[in-house]
Amino acid sequence: MDETAAGRGSSSGVILRVLLGQFGVGAVLAAVFWGLYGYVAGYSALLGGLASAIPNAFLASRLVVPRRDPGARGLLRAAWVGELGKLALTVLIFGTVFVLVRPLAPAALFAGFIGAQLVIFAGLALRHD
Repeated sequence: MDETAAGRGSSSGVILRVLLGQFGVGAVLAAVFWGLYGYVAGYSALLGGLASAIPNAFLASRLVVPRRDPGARGLLRAAWVGELGKLALTVLIFGTVFVLVRPLAPAALFAGFIGAQLVIFAGLALRHD
């Protein structure tokens, strides 16, 4: 295995752990909010965690999936498309939640979102290179 493939493999492992961590933190926060404040806060926190994890999964898929152009230019293009898609998905998910979900606990929603986003910092600590 060449150095590029080895680097991609370790990076994709960290990315997968971060995504699983985001889904896990969202689920744990949902259970905590459900236990403390009721089912509305519980599903609101879960939706917040999903509003963070799903767009990040899209970005991760853009960065990890092999591209036609494996060079720096292709990676930069994939990162731009991934980041724009991540932003669009985040806006779409929050918009959908605020329009369709009633009742909603906004504080729990944003707590779930922020909690899942903070998992990314743990991913930075998991990198060994």
